[in-house]
Amino acid sequence: MDAAEVPQYISQLKARAYTLTDSELLITADTIVCLDGEILGKPRTEEEACRMLRHLSGRTHQVITGVTLTTTRWSHSFSCTSNVTFATLTQQEIDHYVHHYHPLDKAGAYGIQEWIGYIGVTRLEGSYFNVMGLPVQRLYTELKKLNIKI
Repeated sequence: MDAAEVPQYISQLKARAYTLTDSELLITADTIVCLDGEILGKPRTEEEACRMLRHLSGRTHQVITGVTLTTTRWSHSFSCTSNVTFATLTQQEIDHYVHHYHPLDKAGAYGIQEWIGYIGVTRLEGSYFNVMGLPVQRLYTELKKLNIKI
């Protein structure tokens, strides 16, 4: 499977874990960070987080979120991609972030809404909210296309 297809596939798997009633709409999502075609998952250790951030330092990567909308009658999936460019980060900046913000629960070992995003992100092409984990504007557009009242 191509890396760009993975988050949409995982969002579909997440949706299958739920049993819905007729009046419910379920929204599931999954976000990945992709650098040169390689998926950077959630780091297991602080050392792995530091290593990921060193790889992202001074480079542009993609953040891809897959979203699945599900009812008892239908399912609709889409994905959204944003390009994020980091400044060249010093080891001291990486260590500070990892030790103070503990990004082990974040794909690619960072949260754009945290300190590292403030000082490290030099360019963003696409949706800021996609990088946070849910492309809100695109979700709204998809709901409108499906005639879902908000």
